[in-house]
Amino acid sequence: MKHPHAYVPKVSSRAGFTLIEILVVVMILGLLISLAAPRLIGRTDDAKVVKAKADISAIEQALNLYKLDSGSYPTSEQGLEALVEEPTRGEIPRNWREDGYLERVPPDPWNNDFLFASDGHTYVLRSLGADGKEGGDGYDEDIDSRDF
Repeated sequence: MKHPHAYVPKVSSRAGFTLIEILVVVMILGLLISLAAPRLIGRTDDAKVVKAKADISAIEQALNLYKLDSGSYPTSEQGLEALVEEPTRGEIPRNWREDGYLERVPPDPWNNDFLFASDGHTYVLRSLGADGKEGGDGYDEDIDSRDF
């Protein structure tokens, strides 16, 4: 039997948030997003340029390994696919690595193919930038392996 004078804590009847509290939080979140969004949106283009340069550098490393094993770079006819599968046309490499030099040839960050031209002794590797066209300024500017 309970003692009639035992202390029973009072339970608050308030549960959840008021409409005003929810509106204040939504307004604060909206303000933060409106301030941060323009800065973040501009960064995606910067990140794509950095990724294109990194991909070109990785492909260049694979091209240099190919040349070490084969004595020359793949030709334009063989293309960058010669880094993934052993070429069957043009000058066949004398020591092609069994696993290849790349798992696959990546597209550039704008989902276009990298442009590759080679005579076997030298090469040019480029991305046409955001617009996918020759030339351009800013994010549309071509990214060329000879420039870095």
